[in-house]
Amino acid sequence: MLKTIRSLAALILLGGTITTSLASELISVYKSPTCGCCGAWIEHLEQNGFRVKAYDSDRMGEIKQALGVAPQHASCHTAEIDGYVIEGHVPAAEIRRLLQERPAMAGLSVPGMPMGSPGMEGRRKDPYQVLLFDRKGNSRVYADY
Repeated sequence: MLKTIRSLAALILLGGTITTSLASELISVYKSPTCGCCGAWIEHLEQNGFRVKAYDSDRMGEIKQALGVAPQHASCHTAEIDGYVIEGHVPAAEIRRLLQERPAMAGLSVPGMPMGSPGMEGRRKDPYQVLLFDRKGNSRVYADY
């Protein structure tokens, strides 16, 4: 534990990169109060090192519209991280990739609720795509699963 604290202190002294990294790991998730798969996706994020602040809302359509999520990109929950929108059951690895690459786009989406995606695990695993989208409704495939 003491070694970890010393390592963190050294990183902070060498330019403060640890504080920037920690700040960008906070993800705000907007979800219906009754959605179980949203909670499972939040657990996936936490297991992969993200800090999550969840907000229950009965106005998900309005939230999606305000954040520029087109209907063809919609899913059950919507999140924001470091200026990007994350829609649906996007794997944590793709969110990290997005934050590293920093494309000039609105965010990532896994439309619908595909079985086998994070938060939708079960016996069945359907193929699905992670889409990179802009605020005009355009998108391209970012990853195939």
